[in-house]
Amino acid sequence: MAKQAVHKVYFTDIFDISPEALDEYGAFNIALVNDLPLFIDPFLLFDSEDAKYRALHDEIISYLCFLRDRAVAGELTEGAISQWLLFKEVKQNWLGFSKTGNSGTGLGKDFATSLARNLTTAFKDFGRETITSGSHIEKLGLLSSGVGRDHLSDFTANLIKGFLLQYTETFALARIRPEMRRIYTVNRVSFDYETKRWKSKQFELPYYNNDFVLLTPKEILTRDEAWINQGDMLSQFTQICLAIPDDSLRAQANEHFFAQITKRTTEKERKTAALRTIEKFHELLDYYVKEKEANASEAHSQSNAKVKETQKQFVENIKALVNGYLSETDFYSCGTSYVESLKRVQYLKHVIEDKGGHRLFYVNGKPIQRETDLHIMYRLTWFNTDLDVNAEVNNGRGPVDYKISKGKADASLVEFKLAKNTGLEKNLQHQVKIYEKASDASVSIKAILYFSEAEHVRVVKILNKLQLNNQENVVLIDASLESKVSASKASTS
Repeated sequence: MAKQAVHKVYFTDIFDISPEALDEYGAFNIALVNDLPLFIDPFLLFDSEDAKYRALHDEIISYLCFLRDRAVAGELTEGAISQWLLFKEVKQNWLGFSKTGNSGTGLGKDFATSLARNLTTAFKDFGRETITSGSHIEKLGLLSSGVGRDHLSDFTANLIKGFLLQYTETFALARIRPEMRRIYTVNRVSFDYETKRWKSKQFELPYYNNDFVLLTPKEILTRDEAWINQGDMLSQFTQICLAIPDDSLRAQANEHFFAQITKRTTEKERKTAALRTIEKFHELLDYYVKEKEANASEAHSQSNAKVKETQKQFVENIKALVNGYLSETDFYSCGTSYVESLKRVQYLKHVIEDKGGHRLFYVNGKPIQRETDLHIMYRLTWFNTDLDVNAEVNNGRGPVDYKISKGKADASLVEFKLAKNTGLEKNLQHQVKIYEKASDASVSIKAILYFSEAEHVRVVKILNKLQLNNQENVVLIDASLESKVSASKASTS
């Protein structure tokens, strides 16, 4: 079969830009098919050697101090909250936690009211810290009272949106052809402290699929968690207490914590006890942040490694999978939802097992560890189709990985699992049949990826137990290195 044309998934493909040019500019090569799991870490702005990023962080803190003052003065009415705290997701950067497309939930009323409340209670002294060398927006999410990781990511993107727009426009005017640009009037670009209102501004930006596109510098991005985050804080609770110079405060915090635990306390219960203690003694937040400031260089090195890993896994490997393997097959031809879904799973199996595609599911020599990563990689191969592809569809009985449909009468479900998943047997036994009934899907496909012979044996044992072996719609995919090495030795012996 003749090799098909290169499929366009990424910014550089769609706008006919060399990856080297974008890399030289410092921007991440986003996929205009699905969000990639990266977000802006405010700490990388705070500790940057570049004055423009530090200035952006100062602007974020200034706006939060404005909100703090309005909250303390009782001026955060329902109308004010709508004007100052309700923001849409900046979906045009194609970064975040959406598993289908680039539309998330944004910053809703719950986030706005929670932040307004926090600024009059636990964080009423925000912006006036004396223990740390600066103020940090991430601090507002450390107690998780309605202000989570996703919220702070969206909030940060909104507060520096003007910079992202200008950053993108500069590249677009220099590198992107005029017919691929449009002039947009963008709302909420900068805040006027005199009128206390957000202002709009016009930009000439890359145009794709009826919307503009935003670029983001790689050096301010990270993955998984921000440098300052609740999970890290709770895991370091003991060290935080030891670092408190005030003997009385340290004794009170320890007494409060140890009164909640026993020798039988689980790790989860210990973290809950630590969080309750920090909620009572808010100074502990600042001692944690101070420690993170002291190790700032590690934040940059870790984030840089995470961004490179994401680039490898979701850009370079997917490009190789799509253009180096799948485009040489009938992967992108059309059929019914079940036929096409099963065919695409079978083609993935073929390129992974027989064409060396298994290497694309390893990063730094290690197999992918999370099913969410596998789902994103699978979704990035779904384009150039008239089928509707939705991830984590919830039709009343819990979410399913993917629902592939062509109208209401033609729908199929795809469950993509890692063999090491401890809940695999339960999933195979109950979950998908429930999903089929709730989603009106005629059939479901279960694709299971394994990376070792031990994982393979475990899966086969489960399938035999459930009498699911030799089923067309249960597809095992061998991505192990050991089987490829064995096959290579056999072919040369």
